[in-house]
Amino acid sequence: MGDQDFNPNENDRRERRRKDERIRKYILAAVVLIVLVVLALIAAVVVIPRVTKQNAQTNQTLNGTGQEESGASGIVAGESEGSDAADTTDGSSDVSGDAGSADEPDDAEALTEDGSETETGGDTALSEDAEAVIDAALMEAETLAAMYDYDSAMEAVQSCEYYETSEELQQAAASYEKTKENCVSWSPEDVTHIFFHTIIWDASKAFDGDQDAEGFNQYMVTMKEFSAIMKTMYSEGYVLVSMHDMCTVNEDGTVTEKEILLPEGKKPFVLSQDDVCYYHYMDGDGFASKLVLNEDGEVKAEYIEDDGTVLVGDYDLIPWIDSFVDAHPDFSYHGHKGTIALTGYEGILGYRTDEVYLTQDEDRLTSWQKTFLEENPDFDEEAWQAEVDAAAAVADALKADGWEFASHTWGHIDPLAKGLDGTKTDTERWKSNVETIVGETDIIIFAFGADISNWEEYTEDNEYYIYLKEQGYNIYCCVDSSKTYVQFNGTSMRMGRRNIDGYRMYYNADLLADLFNVSDVWDSARPDTVAELTDAAGTMSNTSSSSDESISDEGTSDEGFASEEGAYEEGSYEDSGGE
Repeated sequence: MGDQDFNPNENDRRERRRKDERIRKYILAAVVLIVLVVLALIAAVVVIPRVTKQNAQTNQTLNGTGQEESGASGIVAGESEGSDAADTTDGSSDVSGDAGSADEPDDAEALTEDGSETETGGDTALSEDAEAVIDAALMEAETLAAMYDYDSAMEAVQSCEYYETSEELQQAAASYEKTKENCVSWSPEDVTHIFFHTIIWDASKAFDGDQDAEGFNQYMVTMKEFSAIMKTMYSEGYVLVSMHDMCTVNEDGTVTEKEILLPEGKKPFVLSQDDVCYYHYMDGDGFASKLVLNEDGEVKAEYIEDDGTVLVGDYDLIPWIDSFVDAHPDFSYHGHKGTIALTGYEGILGYRTDEVYLTQDEDRLTSWQKTFLEENPDFDEEAWQAEVDAAAAVADALKADGWEFASHTWGHIDPLAKGLDGTKTDTERWKSNVETIVGETDIIIFAFGADISNWEEYTEDNEYYIYLKEQGYNIYCCVDSSKTYVQFNGTSMRMGRRNIDGYRMYYNADLLADLFNVSDVWDSARPDTVAELTDAAGTMSNTSSSSDESISDEGTSDEGFASEEGAYEEGSYEDSGGE
């Protein structure tokens, strides 16, 4: 070949064409392979099961016909070799062989109305719908059993339509029954009761040195402390119970003891929170402002930042407990969580629901309420009703999620100091302003750590007790430093509560040692010391309480913060400027 016939560019083009042709062939082969694989998968998932199912149905029909024919000639299928029918657990006959008698359809596969297969002799060949129903029943039962409600767990599986034919459901029921039989019985007298006030979210604001900082230091705990306390108690086996788990209120008005059943190593305790009202004086001091419903209908706390940004989350005790129980259902007995003690004079749950916000009666308005109304000149009847409706929605959600309400008296009063007539007026206000929103309750948690008697049982000659019993109260709570303090007098249950706060942790850490180690939970954001308590007269209160003290030793030092308006601003409606 001469030089004139050599064309390197043409040679390169031919080579590229051959290369491109090979690439196209490879791509085409890959596509064909992928298509074949997809078709094979479709055949495996859809076509083959359908054919198999149709063949099974055809065989079933043919076998059934064969049974009838063999039965007519005196030969029953499955008995030709002398095999005997075995009884199943539900009493039906399990016939050996390919098919059962036409007169015994319970032993053979049957077609449901939608054409799916079921087998009444066991868990095999269940339809997807049946398996889903069984799984749902087991899931519900597991949740109930995790909360120690074994009776309801057994009911959840036994009420399932497939219980008689599902070995899995039957085994679950037997397991719950056995667990319940091995539980330890707790009597009410062995149950401790602890309580907190509103939880401090931002310690830097609460302990900022203003006039309320000392009271916050005495009567509150921070979120860091609260979460550490609850986690410690959970790890130690403590379980939240309701006071109604401890007693039965009978139709004749009597109140009797009720046992609590828990696995060995678990210990019941009652939790309550006082003054879940988010009083005006707490604004801007590091506390949540109200309880709200989030977009999922869950109760959360609203927290307002300095710049006005509104946050919604676990900024107080109630939503924190809700979230913790969601993650640890075994922290709750039968789904019960705690008791919410409410006053009413500044509304409830952070909503300004009291009638005084509607009437705006100058003679009854406190200085805080006057300031609120001045800052909200458009707070009219419509706005007030919106507050009431919002509070009611939150209250309903709380009750549906394991919380209970209690009266903390409308005006945060000491009944004996107020007198019987004053107690009656206060009770009427609580019922008309609070009960109408949260519903009826038979629990009263006295404010100030007060009570209506000494340490002895309530008697029929106690006029305060007679009146409050007539108003529907069956459970009465005071403050006591004993680990447990429970009394039954035949018509009521009385229970002492242990305050968990800065004061108790600082001065009496030993009295809390059965619950947690104070040094492990103490928040370093607190001031170095906690001031001792004083009563209204300025007298130092007892700081060396012991577990054998009587209730009266607690005095009236449960609550009350010093302020410019009186010795007990938090203490009562009167001390905040009311009548």
